[in-house]
Amino acid sequence: MHNSSLKALSIVGALLIASLFSPAVLSKGVYQSGPEFIAQTFAPQQPQAKALWLTPEIRQRAESILDRQVPGLRVRYHILDNKSAWILEEIGKEMPITIGVVVTDHKITEVKILAYRESRGGEVRYPAYTAQYRGASLQSNNRLDQSIDGITGATLSVWAVNKVAGLALYYHSQVVEQAVATN
Repeated sequence: MHNSSLKALSIVGALLIASLFSPAVLSKGVYQSGPEFIAQTFAPQQPQAKALWLTPEIRQRAESILDRQVPGLRVRYHILDNKSAWILEEIGKEMPITIGVVVTDHKITEVKILAYRESRGGEVRYPAYTAQYRGASLQSNNRLDQSIDGITGATLSVWAVNKVAGLALYYHSQVVEQAVATN
């Protein structure tokens, strides 16, 4: 091989290796499945999945939280005592982000990014970011009661996580309210 061919091959190889470790490639992925998230949340017990039916009133408030229409007739969740777990999706910039949210006593106890499909903004998956949501509750204006720091270059992903956190809090309040009404 000629020296120039070896040099070109080395450059192509270096670019290929660099692209494999670029932030865009590293941020995409499935980090935990839904069943694994539920099992971890409620271990050692495993409650059955339940469904929250989206009545017109529930749908209207959910749409206000998300700033968009909510598809479907129901939302699946798991609950044990006053702890509920929700696996919800919201679009970041172009692709859905799958987010697990655990709510106990009307406050968030955990937010976890289960799958991230965007090419940018994957920093929202790190525990240092998601820890900000612990203890947050929902205000009457459909916003979280505590400030969540943004991430430069991930604004839409941050907004998506904020919306899902608020929605999980609202849905939790509805299932708790329904449980009280039936007792």
